[in-house]
Amino acid sequence: MAGSAPRQLDHHNRRPSQPARGYTPRTRGRRAPHPHPLKETAVTTTHVRSHLESFGWQGTILEFEESSATVELAATQAGTEPRRIAKTLGFYDPEDPTRAVLVVAAGDAKVNGGKFKRAFGGKPRMLTGDDVLPLTGHPVGGVCPFAVTDGTRVVLDVSLQRFTTVFPAAGTARSAVELAIPELEQFSGSGGWVDVCTGWQDEDAA
Repeated sequence: MAGSAPRQLDHHNRRPSQPARGYTPRTRGRRAPHPHPLKETAVTTTHVRSHLESFGWQGTILEFEESSATVELAATQAGTEPRRIAKTLGFYDPEDPTRAVLVVAAGDAKVNGGKFKRAFGGKPRMLTGDDVLPLTGHPVGGVCPFAVTDGTRVVLDVSLQRFTTVFPAAGTARSAVELAIPELEQFSGSGGWVDVCTGWQDEDAA
């Protein structure tokens, strides 16, 4: 299979990718992102709840005492299998590095560099920790495909199509929401389905 798997940041994970926290990323060839209004306020699920309710959704956002910032932790907190966690992976948009592309994929899937390049026209570059909030609208650990920053592209990976319902985050590192696949597709404003991940087929075949 063409390409190699890039280093990934699971945006359920609270830890920012390298470079370390406090590093100000260079902006060669791109404009530095503007501070996001959430930067100065407490992070809650309120904005995500409002977004979902705007579609007529009347479900429940799961909010936990303990962290759900990784796939494994989220699965434990939600009482489900890790592969049913719909993790949201953030990349700089190859068409415009001042914007993000969010790939929502199953918990057991890994983005493949070659597949990503064929789908988006450039190599995958994960968002640095400092850029996650301004480019996605959510903090590291709580990135989800709802109520995102204007201009952000959201796509869903086909690894999710195995499931009836999945559990994306809900805007914080201690939250999740169970959604049917058609709901996820609608509420995320997805630009469509892509096939950019590997690894999950192996588990299905086992």
